[in-house]
Amino acid sequence: MSLTIILLVLIIFFPVVVWKTFETAGYAGWKSLIPILNYYLWLKIIKKPLWWYIFLILPFINVFVVMLMVVETVKCYKKFSLGEQAIAVIFPVIYLPWLGIKKENEYVKPEDRKPFKKTIVREWVDAIIFAVIAATIIRMFMVEAYTIPTSSMEKSLLVGDFLFVSKLSYGPKIPNTPLAFPFVHHTMPLTKYTKSYVEWIKWPFYRFPGFTTIKNNDVVVFNYPDGDTVALKLQNQSYYDLVRRFGRARVWNDKMNFGDIVARPVDKRENYIKRCIAIPGDTMQIIDQVVHINGNEAPLPAESQFRYLVRTDGTRINPKALERLGVTEQVLMGQQDEYEITLTSKGAEQLKQFVNVKEVKKIIQPAGFWQMYTFPFDSAYPWNVDNYGPLVVPKAGVTVQLTSTNIVLYERIIKVYENNSLEIIGDQILINGKPATEYTFKMDYYWMMGDNRHNSADSRYWGFVPYDHIVGKAVFVWLSLDSQKSLLNGKIRWNKLMRTIH
Repeated sequence: MSLTIILLVLIIFFPVVVWKTFETAGYAGWKSLIPILNYYLWLKIIKKPLWWYIFLILPFINVFVVMLMVVETVKCYKKFSLGEQAIAVIFPVIYLPWLGIKKENEYVKPEDRKPFKKTIVREWVDAIIFAVIAATIIRMFMVEAYTIPTSSMEKSLLVGDFLFVSKLSYGPKIPNTPLAFPFVHHTMPLTKYTKSYVEWIKWPFYRFPGFTTIKNNDVVVFNYPDGDTVALKLQNQSYYDLVRRFGRARVWNDKMNFGDIVARPVDKRENYIKRCIAIPGDTMQIIDQVVHINGNEAPLPAESQFRYLVRTDGTRINPKALERLGVTEQVLMGQQDEYEITLTSKGAEQLKQFVNVKEVKKIIQPAGFWQMYTFPFDSAYPWNVDNYGPLVVPKAGVTVQLTSTNIVLYERIIKVYENNSLEIIGDQILINGKPATEYTFKMDYYWMMGDNRHNSADSRYWGFVPYDHIVGKAVFVWLSLDSQKSLLNGKIRWNKLMRTIH
């Protein structure tokens, strides 16, 4: 039986914990077992309006409403202290039956109960707790706000865009580390390195059903796959890339430059936002910057960017003119008449019209040229950001034949994402201590790329994104701020506000 069904059954029959309270209030205790009727009668017992029932049928919100009903129930037993009410919410299946059974606990109907006067401090504490719990449930299971920190999705999404990410779209997942400081990610506010969570309780991955599945070209927020290990002084860089560049010994021992090395659970890894280029089972290939999925040319996002080589007649291009073209990436200057400029296709066409511009052409790494820092970091796969693959994206339940050559594609999946031991001795592959010539994937995987194709740390550099790393779907930009401008000089990008994400 799936966890979703188990939780649904628990919610439906949860009022059974107030069986004795039903009897004390004048209703048959067995009615607490009747779905729909049980919550209807419970609301009547605690004298709450029946429109509360609307919230009881809303997923995740209903959990918060049941907490409120528990608090109102213990008030009928004159339990008004914050500690008593907290115990009731945390341990309702024990505390509520105990209240109903223990004779010393006098039951008072809500209409007969003397008003309990709270102190100002208690009023504020209750209000804060209420707001924190409600906001946490919404943020954890429904919608979360994000800010675009880097230019990897320019011009589709801009640095300084504030957006909402729907967790209901693909299904919210249970947090791996539920004991955490609210409203922050992995680091405490006003600190550089202090963890915002503790790992005393660790929950396994589970995702509730969503409204849809991840589709090609969806803009997706996910936990950074390479973020399971982090060099604290260089948190914006892949730990594994640092090890490849500088060696493990230096990364671990050079505290001045790299800081401490820490591990992070899945839900506390950095949040990245990219476009899903390929879904499980797809064959993905990039040919001269053009993405092909299953042999067909994939649509190019309208605002995607590439790096261009621009040659002039020897005169400089006016920086203000480039600003009007929407150029936000660093302009690299070569010889006196050469520039490297990151542009959209529309911007490139407009630049060709400049009187001093003689040539504008894409900079394309040729096929066969191996960029050592592209996944899977092996000369057997001489790929680069512009010519990559073909590569089949792993799908749950699909079995792949393993060889000494292709094991580099699946090594991290087998060891890290799907928690197996893996040894390679010569040409022999051992999985969990046993010789293996094939492997069946347990999870779906995805291939993510930024729309700013030449300035995006994406799957071309660290490989597949596991299903358990998916956070949600980016759906709506509600605010857009330009950090380079003042409030009275165009800081708010009015034409970028209140737009859906495609």
